[in-house]
Amino acid sequence: MTNTLRLIVAHDSSSGAKNQNVVELSNHADPAGLSLQGIEQIRLSFPKFTDGRAFSQAYLLRRRLGFKGDLCATGDVLVDQLLQMKRCGFSSAVLRADQSMDHAQRQLGHFASYFQGDATHPQPLFTSEGASA
Repeated sequence: MTNTLRLIVAHDSSSGAKNQNVVELSNHADPAGLSLQGIEQIRLSFPKFTDGRAFSQAYLLRRRLGFKGDLCATGDVLVDQLLQMKRCGFSSAVLRADQSMDHAQRQLGHFASYFQGDATHPQPLFTSEGASA
């Protein structure tokens, strides 16, 4: 898994799932009950931008369940959510149709690293620089 977030425009969203074993996980579903064997992509939905359950599901899938495939954010995905999506473990996001791809790419370029650990890099930044805890 890379540390980048692949952005997909809304009208191209079906192109990313060809020839893959894809699961669409409901916001109500517990990821722990999902068999991950053979799954290449899990699509997590944001029915409204104010509904953050998919953030929790993504974090659980990456950190606790060890899912290495593509976690794709779908639904009401706004540019403002992209940094948090990346830190929670999403590897791709289908932008809502009215969102700007240029703005989204600029948003993702604002921070080169973070002091705190996250879903993809659990150790805090100071530990990777040789400092002791």
